[in-house]
Amino acid sequence: MVTLKEVAERCNVSATTVSNVINGKAKTSEETKNRIMQVIKETGYKPNTIAQGLRVKKTRTIAVVAEDIAQFTSPPMIESIMETCEKKGYRVVVHNLRLYDRWSDTWYGQEDEYHSVLDPVIKDILSAQIDGVIYLAGHARIIKTFNAGFNLPIVMCYAYSESPHIPSVVIDDEKSSYEMVSYLIKMGHERIGFIGGRMDNIHTAKRLMGYQKAMYENGLLFDPKLVYYGDWSRKAGHEGAKALLEQNVTAIFGISDRMTGGVYDYLEEKELIVGKDISVAGFDNESIAEFFRPKLTTTELPLREIGAKSAELLLDKLEGANGDSQIGDEPKVYKYPCKMIIRRSVSEK
Repeated sequence: MVTLKEVAERCNVSATTVSNVINGKAKTSEETKNRIMQVIKETGYKPNTIAQGLRVKKTRTIAVVAEDIAQFTSPPMIESIMETCEKKGYRVVVHNLRLYDRWSDTWYGQEDEYHSVLDPVIKDILSAQIDGVIYLAGHARIIKTFNAGFNLPIVMCYAYSESPHIPSVVIDDEKSSYEMVSYLIKMGHERIGFIGGRMDNIHTAKRLMGYQKAMYENGLLFDPKLVYYGDWSRKAGHEGAKALLEQNVTAIFGISDRMTGGVYDYLEEKELIVGKDISVAGFDNESIAEFFRPKLTTTELPLREIGAKSAELLLDKLEGANGDSQIGDEPKVYKYPCKMIIRRSVSEK
């Protein structure tokens, strides 16, 4: 492997001059700069970024701590984080905690199990002299693990931070739900069933708030009998559709496409035609949404935007930028609304 010293000897300059040219700090002639860059190209010289990082106490490396990369939301956000960081000359290392793979949804609130997986990863990150961390949640929730005492800059991605020192980037669940329910009302529906996830889930709570706001602003009374709580599964959608049809709903809003798949199952069993006998809307725009028949009207999660913003906030902190990384009395939360995808599962009443 060609060294910096060897490049300098070939160019008949000092190693410091070569280093300065590489880092854009050279005070030398264009002829010398061009000669150095030509030799670098010919020899294939690559700067030792690790050694450079040790000297300046920066490795230009970011760690993404993902709760589980098998969650359908994780890959687009990770790719966007990597793309944004690479454009700024930062490497990204991904640590997969595999929380859902290990314990499904049963790990919530199990602090010992959670820390048995997280703590060794944090120890590795700190020993590797990583510059900063992006914590990527599988579902939106309040993360209490990190605070102002954490040794590295950190950003919450797809999660909320309890600390006012840590910014968060999340979906605007309430606004996105409000827009979908407003659309259903515009199409003439007044008895709109709502199939949520678990009652204590942030996505469920905020999307229900959007549902209630849309009903209220259109002069429709909120009826708790039109709300069914499930567990994000297809089976929950099936059971929710059964319960809601008994309430004479004309439209069903399932706040995940997977649960909405269960709605389609039940309606087919009852020989009801989606988009004709009853309207159905979903949330997430997973790939399965296009394969429903009829294709599902749903919302598209801004996952790449969330990933990019998370990376930008962290890089701003590392590069000393002002503004977005300000500290206030409450954690700074950046919300990104979803995009409605109108297909054929909703019709006018």
